[in-house]
Order: sequence, then C-alpha cells, then structure tokens
Amino acid sequence: MNIKLKRELTLLELTLIGIGTIVGAGIYVLIGIGASLAGNALWLSFLLASFVAIFSGLSYAKLSFLFPKNSAEYLYIKKAFNEDLALATAVLVILSSLVGASVVSKGFAEIFTGVSQSLLKGELDISSTLVAIILILFCCTFLLLGIRESALLSTTATIFSILGLLAIIFFSIPYIGRDNLLLIKNPLGIFEASSLVFFAFIGFESIPRLSEEAKNARKDVPLAIILSIIITGILYTIVAISAISTIGADNLAISKNPLGEVAYSIFGSYGLLVVSFFGLFATFSTTFLILLSTSRMIYGIAEQKVFPKFFLKISKNRRTPYNSILFVGLVSILFTLFKSLKSLAMLTDFFILTVFLLVNLSLIKIIMKASNKIRISDFVLPLIGAIFCIILLLSTKT
Repeated sequence: MNIKLKRELTLLELTLIGIGTIVGAGIYVLIGIGASLAGNALWLSFLLASFVAIFSGLSYAKLSFLFPKNSAEYLYIKKAFNEDLALATAVLVILSSLVGASVVSKGFAEIFTGVSQSLLKGELDISSTLVAIILILFCCTFLLLGIRESALLSTTATIFSILGLLAIIFFSIPYIGRDNLLLIKNPLGIFEASSLVFFAFIGFESIPRLSEEAKNARKDVPLAIILSIIITGILYTIVAISAISTIGADNLAISKNPLGEVAYSIFGSYGLLVVSFFGLFATFSTTFLILLSTSRMIYGIAEQKVFPKFFLKISKNRRTPYNSILFVGLVSILFTLFKSLKSLAMLTDFFILTVFLLVNLSLIKIIMKASNKIRISDFVLPLIGAIFCIILLLSTKT
C-alpha cells in the first residue's frame, strides 16, 4: 500500500505558514540595505514590491485552484508550455528557495551572534556561518517529525515575529512625521531597493506546494495566498515608515540589526534585546518553512515521475518525505558558505522573479487554450504581474 501525505492543514494554518515564510530576513535584516538604496523613500520600495507580489499572487491563486498539487510551478508551466521548460523552472524554483533559506539562516545568525555578544559582553566568539548551519540542521530534524508538529512550531514562531513588527509600529508612532518621507534623492534607487526588498515578499508561492496536505486545497490555498500578501504588505510598508521616522535612513543603512537599532533608540538596550528576540523567531520561521515547502515540491515533482523515486520515500509513522527533507537541508547548508548576504538575496530575487514571470505567462496561455472567446479582461491581472516582474528584473543587480 502506498503511503501518502496527510491532509491536516486548515485555512488559518496555511495563511500563517504563508506569513511565516514571508516575514523573515527581508524585513528584519535587508531593510537596512534597502534604506541605503532608497533613502527616506524606502516605504515606496516596499509598496512597489507588494504590487508585484499581489498580481503574481493572484496568478498563483488561480492556478492553484485549477491544479491543486504540490508540484505547483512545474505543473503550471507544463500545462501551459512544455515539460522541458517546466523542468527548468522547477530547478530554478528549488535553487531560489534553497538560496533563500541560506540567506534567512544567515540573517538569523547575524541577529543571534549580535545578541549573544551583547549579553555576554563580547566574550562569545562564534562563527555566524556555523550558527546558520546549526539552524538548518535543527529545522530539518523537526521537519522529519510530521506536518502537524511542523505547523504548530511554525505558527507559534510566526505569531511572535508578527508581534515584533507590531511593537515597532506602535512605539514608533510619536516619531512619524519627523523626517520627510517623500524625499527622493535617487528615483532609480527606489526601483533597485524594490528589487532587493522583494525578497521580503517571497514565501506566498510556497503555499501551493502544500496543496496535498491541505484539508480543502481548492478553496483554502488560493485564499491563503492573497491573505498572506495583503497582511505582510501592510505590515512592511508601515514598518518601513516607522523605522525611517525613528532613526533615519542613514542610520538604518549602516546597522547590522536595523529593527533592533530602532528599538534601541526608543527603549535602550532592553528594546534592542526584545526586538532581536522577535527577529530570531521571524528568521527561524522563514528558514523552517522554506525548507518545508521546498521538500514538498521536490516530492511533488517526483510524483510526476520527473525526479528520481528516491525523493518519494515517506516515513511510515511520521508520513514525511525524509529523503526530500535531507536533500534540501544539505544544499541549503552549502549555500551558507557564500559570504555576501546582499548578493545571495539579489540572486534569489533574480531566480524567483523569473519564475513569477513564467507563472503569469502560463496563466495567460492556459486561459487562451481553455476559452474560445478571448476577453481582454481575462489577461489584465497576469499581464500586469508579468510587466511588474520585468521592471524589477531589469532593476536587479546580481
């Protein structure tokens, strides 16, 4: 008897998984690099990136309704174009996800080492790369326990990470308006920052890869995609406004723990520790959930008889694809050996924007194949999504 994945995930859990995957290094770490590019107009960069995410998210929502399978992008592009392009895209998705996991794990490591040195007065000297590797190993160990346990852990971590952002927004209210948020020194910098902070929105596309573990995939997966983008888009834009207003773009740009610096300016060392604590939850949650969704995608493509049967092995008791989990952990660890956080993030964005472009084009092609009467209105949303992806791809410096 074939062992299958368990259908355990509700709409709430899928939405929280989406938010948990999205809220990570993009906002807790890369916001500082974004500020160095966009200055006071950083919030505009987040807003632009959210537009790209929502239009591409709508395409994902429609396709996940039509094809509720873990293989996600592979299946969408195969249905629209051909198997060769689908396979190339699947490899691109897996690479971008695993590079992304390494970026976020390094973000976790940066925060962890900073907090540790602060608490121990600089007596602890530990490699951030080693911390990132330990984090990935811990995530993979927990993923092997089962989807219910994984969902519980990720939900708890996501709630804490959201609380951290809400705390920053609330306590920054008295400072809002102190700086000119409409000051634009370099218009091109806004687009370049958007292509960087778009990394902060990567994660919603992981939800369809859990379709075969969702209780009601056709209804809940598309809705969870849209809800996760809207909630994080609002949070990010307001957090960017709060951070710029509190310490200014220049200070934000030079900090290794940008949001921790915001909290420090308000509450001193205790504020820094509290927000850093929330940042650890956020970066842990994102790393964990990227590894979860990518392992399921590899399993889903193996189901399509494209990847080796090796990736179809499922634990009899835990019902988890253990070979897929171990594979994503190993490759992510290899990527942590790269030094530049910005370069890794930009590389991830380049990969994933290419994938989003292909997904938007796939929806257009599928609509054309399925309908005798072609209506322009059917193509508006995926076409806008494709155009936004092209704009950010042209702004990306890898």
